[in-house]
Amino acid sequence: MTTVARQLHGRRILWIGIVAVVLAIGLGVLLLIRGNGPLSIDDGWMHDLAAIRGPVLTAVSDAMNFIGGGWFSIFVVPLGGAALFLLARRRRAALVFIVASAVSAALVQLLKGLFGRARPEDILVAVDPGSFPSGHTANAATIAIVLGLLLSRVWVWVAGAVWVVAMALSRTYLGAHWLSDTVGGALLGAGVGLLVWLAFSRLELPERERARAAAARRRAPAPDR
Repeated sequence: MTTVARQLHGRRILWIGIVAVVLAIGLGVLLLIRGNGPLSIDDGWMHDLAAIRGPVLTAVSDAMNFIGGGWFSIFVVPLGGAALFLLARRRRAALVFIVASAVSAALVQLLKGLFGRARPEDILVAVDPGSFPSGHTANAATIAIVLGLLLSRVWVWVAGAVWVVAMALSRTYLGAHWLSDTVGGALLGAGVGLLVWLAFSRLELPERERARAAAARRRAPAPDR
């Protein structure tokens, strides 16, 4: 990829990331203006999921609730992912993974405090205050985007998309969030993942260029004496 192509690629990612974050915040503002109550689609979606609750789906959703939140998602997932990248000798990737996870979690808590949306009443798990945006879904989207960009494999992108959708479904199934909360979380998490990855890839670019220049000098024939 040429320098110009990399710059154009970087600009697209920059704008997509910014738009995703702005849309997430804009959705929160819209909900706040409307009184922070559920949308009609939120009510309908919650009613449909409540009708299919059963022991198997509840057990799966409980497991996803544990994996995607609390101490496990705050410490084990970021540190575990970073450790794997370090074992693969990808220090910058490890740092991207940790920073993106931390920024996403911090923004979720900030927006929850700012918007103060009430959660649904019929909740099957213990939750903290603040419904918008969904922290579990934001975390899932951040990880999916960062891993997709760092690993550059189609199956990683597909698995990431499935994980985000499954997490959003589990949050609404458990009654922990309205559907619109998960949409906001997915947008926020994806935007953060894109922007953090882009920030670190730009810092990495001079190192790559210097490495290529050094390799080119080594390959160049020695001048005639």
